[in-house]
Amino acid sequence: MGLRVYNTITNGKEEFQSITPERVGMYVCGPTVYGMPHVGHAKSYICFDIVRRYLEFSGYRVKYVQNITDIGHLVGDADDGDDKIQKQAQIEKLDPVEIAYRYECEYFTAMDRLNILRPSISCRATGHIIEIQKMIQEILEKGYAYVTDQGNVYFDVYRYSDYGKLSGRTLDQTVSGERILIADDKRHSEDFALWKNADATHIMRWPSPWGDGYPGWHIECSVMSRKYLGDTFDIHGGGMDNVFPHHECECAQSEVANGKPFVRYFLHNNLVTVNGKKMGKSLGNFTTLDDLFEQVSPIAVRFYVLLTHYRRPTDFVLEQIQKNEEIYQRISGLADEARQMEPECGERKIQGDEMSGVLADFLAAMDDDFNTALAISHIYKAEKILRKAVKDNDRETIKDCVLFFDRYVDPILGLPFRAAEKKAENTERTDALIGLILETRAKCKAEKNYAMADELRMKLQEIGVQLQDTREGTKYTIDK
Repeated sequence: MGLRVYNTITNGKEEFQSITPERVGMYVCGPTVYGMPHVGHAKSYICFDIVRRYLEFSGYRVKYVQNITDIGHLVGDADDGDDKIQKQAQIEKLDPVEIAYRYECEYFTAMDRLNILRPSISCRATGHIIEIQKMIQEILEKGYAYVTDQGNVYFDVYRYSDYGKLSGRTLDQTVSGERILIADDKRHSEDFALWKNADATHIMRWPSPWGDGYPGWHIECSVMSRKYLGDTFDIHGGGMDNVFPHHECECAQSEVANGKPFVRYFLHNNLVTVNGKKMGKSLGNFTTLDDLFEQVSPIAVRFYVLLTHYRRPTDFVLEQIQKNEEIYQRISGLADEARQMEPECGERKIQGDEMSGVLADFLAAMDDDFNTALAISHIYKAEKILRKAVKDNDRETIKDCVLFFDRYVDPILGLPFRAAEKKAENTERTDALIGLILETRAKCKAEKNYAMADELRMKLQEIGVQLQDTREGTKYTIDK
């Protein structure tokens, strides 16, 4: 039947057809880099890594663009108030650019550990200020935006008749001020910022035709998706909390500026809870990935996320993750045993009827809107078949199972099913050696040799040593 995806635009599953045969343009909203990556990031970016992986497995050449928001995202997703990055810079008494770079590095380190493929293009809002101003000017010239006496530029949602088509909300249903701190110079409370005037305390600012300021949060994605993927592209992804207002606003400003439909398929992953409750710092259950990785392996987190369909919520319960890590290691140990028995399979294809059926069911699950939960149920069937084959020394079935894990499961789900290598224990000698490297890295940073400092960090990461720079100094953990 082919791949079917759930499209938020139509609220239903549709057959996937790319605009250009054998090519897919895909844009996923990336993080706002003002804090440590957390379990919400794990859920979202693992899910879209699966979308990308399965499309590539299916023969598409995927151009995956992901932005880094390093300016303009205000606290509470507001149109007035504090910039998240600048606020964090004030807390840590650092330059906002330093804050953004630090947490961008932390984000990519965490994503690498989760076996998430790097985007084809990773682009930053601050690197596209000229293009942002150009699109704002286009929207102004078409009469869909206005400049206020305070030097702010707002999109006039009442001029755009399709506003609400993605979220299903009409302007009559929009509650004044919902998720938005209302600025006092708007024509309508629902209008959203394209450009904000920077007051004297705002460090990150750029000259513009409307005065010194900075872009609104929504405009960056419209600009960067157009630059790298064109006026209309195949897939736009993000969390369900992005549907309104972020993606709704993107649709409006992009279709006005481009004069064309914005996206063919909007895909949205559901959100996360922790022990059944919404995650939040005020609730004391905010879980960073660094903290989680101290208790379970990153691959166990990936496995756990994929046990739930991407459009369903994921509840992070440590005991459940640990239990599923044991299952993952059990299957991995069996798969390793099978690989030792049949280390070379060459160009051979799966031949036995039993494993051919498992493979067909596995791929059918992925074709059904990337249903990883159902796909993993077929991995359990393969485990049962493999266990019997190993016991019976059935070499042909063993080969089929090894092929299934290595040629299909690993590239599609990013789950290699290999037993974790034993890392060196955190002995006094290990501490001393790593300490010497950290001292050298600190000297490099003091001498502004940041390239060498970053290289030392990456070399340590390659051998499973993860660094975290804090105000108290650099801390490290060793992967399990």
